[in-house]
Amino acid sequence: MRLRCAVLDDFQQVATEIADWSPVADAVDVVSFRTHFTDEDALASALADVDIVVTLRERVAFPASLIARLPRLKLIVASGMRNSVIDYAAAEAHGVTVCGTASSSTPPVELTWALLLGLARGLVQESNALREGGPWQQTVGADLHGRRLGLLGLGKIGGRVARVGLAFGMRVSAWSQNLTRERADEVGVELAPSKEELLANADFVSVHLALGDRTRGLLGPAELALLKPTAYLINTSRAAIVDQEALLAALREGRIAGAGVDVFDIEPLPAGHPMRTAPRLLATPHLGYVSRANYATYYGQAVEA
Repeated sequence: MRLRCAVLDDFQQVATEIADWSPVADAVDVVSFRTHFTDEDALASALADVDIVVTLRERVAFPASLIARLPRLKLIVASGMRNSVIDYAAAEAHGVTVCGTASSSTPPVELTWALLLGLARGLVQESNALREGGPWQQTVGADLHGRRLGLLGLGKIGGRVARVGLAFGMRVSAWSQNLTRERADEVGVELAPSKEELLANADFVSVHLALGDRTRGLLGPAELALLKPTAYLINTSRAAIVDQEALLAALREGRIAGAGVDVFDIEPLPAGHPMRTAPRLLATPHLGYVSRANYATYYGQAVEA
């Protein structure tokens, strides 16, 4: 009996092209879904005859209630090695194996700098004006050299972001609950004495923390109020680390110069979501992990699983 594999959220329709699925072609039929399923009933119906699911990141939840409705399901392959929206106990109870795949820190590091540079030099605004016959030079860019980059988190991604900042001639400082002076010295950055001091002194703040009980809502109204009116905030980590309403208020009221955001409280972002029209915001649709190399790894390892 042939197996049926569903690839979820294949927005670019590249899952079966970017990796070699031929090793399983004789045993597995693969169907990819370009449309995101927003409710459990629709997802359960679409996956009713599926044995294997390949899902990207933490976009699609697999709670116990859904797993119980999928009697044929035997394998879930999720990109990355950490997934907070799969009920592992329920999967085990129903005989469903859950696998993760390797991923690279390179794409989110590079996107962080794309957002930061885009904000600093007004690239989207200036490019749109040039293409649409608008005014010639309407913004004044912010320099990076000599400015302070404050990093919340100095792990694998934060460390690589720090080294790029140093290459630009920025003064780089970092803070997290567990950050040690030894780790800061290893990367070559300053250890900020507190979160508050880092926020108050930084010209650019970039978030590189894992989402957990200690980091959820870490940047709320009080913390965002510490930022300079000329400061920029970048978040390519998890939306819930930053209070979304507080960020929207800061942008609307001009209390910070701008924000670059790749992660949202709801994904995909609904058409009428306020993040789509917020001023001073450079936003991308969670592209931090989206690269040819990462996709080739994800789907290639899904085939191996």
